[in-house]
Amino acid sequence: MKEGDPAPAFSLPATGGRTVSLAAMKGKPFVLYFYPKADTPGCTTEACDFNEALTQFRGLGIDVIGVSPDKVPALEAFAGKYGLTFPLASDPDKATAQAYGAWGEKVFMGRRSIGLIRSTFLIDQDARVAKVWKNVKVAGHAAAVLEAAKAL
Repeated sequence: MKEGDPAPAFSLPATGGRTVSLAAMKGKPFVLYFYPKADTPGCTTEACDFNEALTQFRGLGIDVIGVSPDKVPALEAFAGKYGLTFPLASDPDKATAQAYGAWGEKVFMGRRSIGLIRSTFLIDQDARVAKVWKNVKVAGHAAAVLEAAKAL
């Protein structure tokens, strides 16, 4: 997955009884970010940073969607615990993560494994990938995505 590619289609159940999909976002830019596991330190920081910047993203007409392999009940608990208001989507079969290249071999603390690769995609109004961040470092990431979003 690289900048300029068409965004792969997806349709996933999400918090708040919602379903999020590429089709529903037609004509609207959005941020799609993949994170390994709800309510873990890095994922919590990342989600809270996006939530804190949500007003600014929405001011640009951009929605934020978080995706993890967690099931919806775990995502609901996570969202409730931290007051997250944007949709957190469940991708338990990892099909969407695979389509976006966010599932594969990764290295954590010197160990190689197969798992979710923390990744973010800025999708433009034409459903094309405008910007890609792979192997995301959480600190400052939401702010960097917001800066890129301003250029859309």
